[in-house]
Amino acid sequence: MAISSSSCTTTITKFSASPLPPVRGGFPVSTCVAMSRSAAADRNKASKLVWIWTESRHVMTAAVERGWNTFIFRLEPRSTELANEWSSIALITPIFIHGKDLLDEQSRKIASLCEVSSPQELEVLQPNTEAENIVITFQNEWQVIPAENIVAAFQGCDKTVLAVSSTSTEAQVFLEVLEQGLDGVVLKVEDMKEVLKLKEYFDRRNEVRTMLDLTKATITRIEVVGMGDRVCVDLCSLMQPGEGLLVGSFARGLFLVHSECLETNYIASRPFRVNAGPVHAYVAIPGGRTCYLSELQAGKEVIVVDRKGQQRTLIVGRIKIESRPLILVEAKQEHSGSETYSIFLQNAETVGFVCPLQENRSSIPVTSLKVGDEVVIREQGGARHTGIEIQEFILEK
Repeated sequence: MAISSSSCTTTITKFSASPLPPVRGGFPVSTCVAMSRSAAADRNKASKLVWIWTESRHVMTAAVERGWNTFIFRLEPRSTELANEWSSIALITPIFIHGKDLLDEQSRKIASLCEVSSPQELEVLQPNTEAENIVITFQNEWQVIPAENIVAAFQGCDKTVLAVSSTSTEAQVFLEVLEQGLDGVVLKVEDMKEVLKLKEYFDRRNEVRTMLDLTKATITRIEVVGMGDRVCVDLCSLMQPGEGLLVGSFARGLFLVHSECLETNYIASRPFRVNAGPVHAYVAIPGGRTCYLSELQAGKEVIVVDRKGQQRTLIVGRIKIESRPLILVEAKQEHSGSETYSIFLQNAETVGFVCPLQENRSSIPVTSLKVGDEVVIREQGGARHTGIEIQEFILEK
């Protein structure tokens, strides 16, 4: 997307893992990539702008260190002095508020500042409005619905619309409304913790761009065992055939356990559910971490993966822990030598593994599993401290 005015044109550059140097007088940005399960989600892969509005040097430093270099100041002596001071110690792009106009360093208008406090003021904000680029401040408690109306009205047009947010949580709402989200946010804060939280949000969402390395493992042992407390993970989103959670008794090898999205003759599908395993098992969560299934609760996030390795982050709606008969499954990867991976699952026809891409079926139930069958696993470092991978000796069996 390009931001243009009658007197200048500046192209938005996509943010990479390392901070990009800003273009003086232009718009440096950071990107947020949303989950790519559907075409609607694909639209949210567009770059997202993050501007900072603050008088705190700590906030400025935290933002610059995270690649956000565009700062908003008022066009008044105290603020312009602050802009000059910060420009002397960091490569920043200042934008100045003059009345309802946003100006660059050459005093060229690049956007308009609009206040929305009523439905009438919202109606004025249409794609054919005179302002080519808009920064919105919401003046009352109504924010989400007005933001949704703006996303719907401006979809497909070349205008850039940002919203001023006073917290990272507000910013997240604006970036996700109607799944597509606004083009960006202006984070107006004096607490650097809000900058850190917003960057963590971007990092979690950017994970979905990275394909996980999955591999095949061959089943070597199947044993029906006794009762155990197993965990059903019910998510706030639906899953498709071939998707599931990465679960295992050992963090070094997690099995891709299929969701209950498939239709059967005996029970209705539960496309939001993964019957994931017993309370002690590890499950993959964002940030390359793991946690125990027993630690999941409403509001937590997990990584849902398909058999190609494409991942997305979903929210846990609830977990159900019930005592059920279990089955022990062990597997080995072709090049792992004596390394064995294991998992316990409920012994039921609706519980199964994701099959490798080469197979025509997306899953295989544990009740149909045979020694020699192949399933999908994720190999990784086994040593963990509070779910974080560390380098140390560990022996699990």
